[in-house]
Amino acid sequence: MQPLERYASLVDDFDAFRAACDRPLPSVVRVNTLKTSITRARAALDDADVEYEPTDWHPGMLRLEQRGPGTSWPYFHGWLHGQEEVSALPALALDAQPGEVVWDACAAPGSKTTQLADLMDDRGTLVGNDNNLGRLSALRHNAERLGITNLVVTNQDARNYSFKPFGDRTDHGKRIEAFDRALVDAPCSCEGTIRKNPDALEQWSMDHVMSVVGIQKGVLRRAIQATRTGGTVVYATCTFAPEENEAVLDHVLDTEDCDLIAWEPPAGFETDPGITEWDGSEYDPSVELAHRVYPHRNDTGGFFCAKLEVTT
Repeated sequence: MQPLERYASLVDDFDAFRAACDRPLPSVVRVNTLKTSITRARAALDDADVEYEPTDWHPGMLRLEQRGPGTSWPYFHGWLHGQEEVSALPALALDAQPGEVVWDACAAPGSKTTQLADLMDDRGTLVGNDNNLGRLSALRHNAERLGITNLVVTNQDARNYSFKPFGDRTDHGKRIEAFDRALVDAPCSCEGTIRKNPDALEQWSMDHVMSVVGIQKGVLRRAIQATRTGGTVVYATCTFAPEENEAVLDHVLDTEDCDLIAWEPPAGFETDPGITEWDGSEYDPSVELAHRVYPHRNDTGGFFCAKLEVTT
């Protein structure tokens, strides 16, 4: 069976879903307000005769009429950063504040990390971690071009992450409690990226899905352990598979001290709730608070995003 056919029972208009998956993904840039304002960035694109259209739900996300955002001078000078539209959701859900200590567990190549720095007004400490040393060079390059100075880059396996606590924060064995907030944009089977990577489904298999599930559970558990009581953890993937989404949330709700909490995307961005049962498995009812993003809803890639609060 073609992998996407698995989800016919979950999508209300499966024909529209499949048609959207077959269309190329729009080219989108995010305005970097550390270097400019949305108004100035849009004026610069107008002056450079670069055609664009603001998204309905985020004034700083601009859809370009032509591909290749890196060819414009506003991009070169760090006013813009190429970022898939739907991937702006996790940072908005995390809601990192200036002066906080924030961990991005799987950061490279850095679209979400640099968005977090923007939201933090480049203040506080942002730790961008990735276990792939090669990909970290892209993170560093992007941070430099965008004028980010509050970023610390680390190269560890996030499942076993160790970091000296900040200030009076404590290390109680499995609990580091070093961070106010943590983002887990987990490695996944990438089904939702088919619009920009048509080959994604050619390598798809249930064996691969189940192999990344173990990684996802490990990274999310460590993020919860590394975040202070009352802190926030956001979990995100670019896949539709419940095994990688709701089932992972169900696992950490059972093993870690955390609760799923409600979060609504900005007005104009449509999502579906998480599902509570799949293929004979039942999940904690609170997973309905998660958000599923299907490509035909907003003309984006596929995505999944959930927000948790650390309770102890």
